[in-house]
Amino acid sequence: MTSITPFLWFDDNAADAIDLYCSVFPDSRLLQRNDLPDGRLFGATLELAGQRIELLNAGPGHPFADAISLFVDCADQAEVDRYWDALTADGGEPGRCGWLKDGFGVSWQIIPQALGRYLADPDREKAQRVLEAMMTMSKIDEAALDEAYRG
Repeated sequence: MTSITPFLWFDDNAADAIDLYCSVFPDSRLLQRNDLPDGRLFGATLELAGQRIELLNAGPGHPFADAISLFVDCADQAEVDRYWDALTADGGEPGRCGWLKDGFGVSWQIIPQALGRYLADPDREKAQRVLEAMMTMSKIDEAALDEAYRG
């Protein structure tokens, strides 16, 4: 079966990313590690919350960009808070509308499931209020989305 796997190019700190990502996401694990002859990490395959991710230490010249991000579908505000806090720690940067960059420069979207439900509501006025509320946020605040939805 064909599959599509995100592939992340790091300068030389993929091992640190592995440690962080496996500590942050439950049921995550290192599937394969490929080392250089001197013992340094060259590449690895992770499974993060059921999603395979490839990582490579390949040197500078190809920084991460906001044009691609890893989307985390959060059940509730507690998950949003946990992932947001862990990924913005140690040099991470909060962004807008649920986006952040971790300390390695990888872009993430930390989004509660309620946002998708509200934005898909057939009552377009409710959905618009939620969209407008989200546009004012950095980390998504589910209680504020609920309030906007209710009007």
